[in-house]
Formats: sequence, structure tokens, C-alpha cells
Amino acid sequence: MKGSRFILVYVILVIAQILLRNYCNFTQYLAISFLPAMIMCLPLDKSTVSGMFIAFITGFIVDFLTDGQLGLTILALVPVALVRRGVILAVFGEEVFSRGENISFNRQGAEKIFLSIFMLTSIFMLVFIAADGAGTRPFWFNLVKFLISVLLSSAVSYFIAKLLCADYDSRWK
Repeated sequence: MKGSRFILVYVILVIAQILLRNYCNFTQYLAISFLPAMIMCLPLDKSTVSGMFIAFITGFIVDFLTDGQLGLTILALVPVALVRRGVILAVFGEEVFSRGENISFNRQGAEKIFLSIFMLTSIFMLVFIAADGAGTRPFWFNLVKFLISVLLSSAVSYFIAKLLCADYDSRWK
């Protein structure tokens, strides 16, 4: 039941990201994306390669159904899936993998989860903004867009992670 619930919530959040990107263009200095948090919350039994495949498919769907450039989200999201295990290992430690548990707010704590979301969102936005501008925008514009986007996207992603990393078992509580 937990796996099917995760897939349903994941699909709904992909649709929400598509709607957000299509209909909520607030300013050119802001790009909100909670896709890195969704990739972070994938079950830890998924390998890096399968995580990269899921990131590719998710990025392709978002790119195809939005009015942006095809491949831009893929280009930024696949590296997030590549470094996901390393970030989780650095922030949460080895015990997450040794216990065979998934990321949880109760077990890992909100501060660590926010830190990992911030790190993954920073990687995503760095690649996304650099590729989106393709060297045609000034450095200061890209820097301001990066800072605003990372801060707001990390805040939104925190609540998205709360949806995806919900605790349904009491094995390690």
C-alpha cells in the first residue's frame, strides 16, 4: 500500500510542477522547482541508475508538457539523482542505509532534511540557470536568480518532502 501511495503522490506532484511552471510565472528572477526534493524522497532501495532513469523520465514529462526548452529539466535533474546517495550519506550518515529505512522526518529530523533539500536544489538550480541562460545573461542576473530560486524552492520543497517522506510504519520509531 505504501508503494502505491508514493507513486500516486509522486504523479500528482509532477502534475503540480507542470501547472506551476505553465501558469505561475511570477518574475524572470524566479524559477520554482520542487523536483529535487521528489528525487531525494525516492525509496533508498532504488539504485543510482534507477534514480537517474526516474529523474530522466520525470524531467522529460515536465519539459514536454511545459512551454520551456525540451531537455532543460532533464539536464538539471539527472545530476541531482546522481549525487542523491552521496548527499544522503553525507547528511544523514550510514545508518540510513544499514537499517534499510527510507528518509523520515521523525527519524532524521527536519533540519537534516532541509539541509539535504537545500544542497540538491542548489545543484539543480546551478545547472538549470546556467543552461537556461546559455552564457547570454549577465553573471549578476544569474546570481540573483540562483539565490532567490534556491531559497524559495527549498522552502516549498520542504513541504513536498513532508508529503513524500511520511511515516507509515513504526519499525524504527
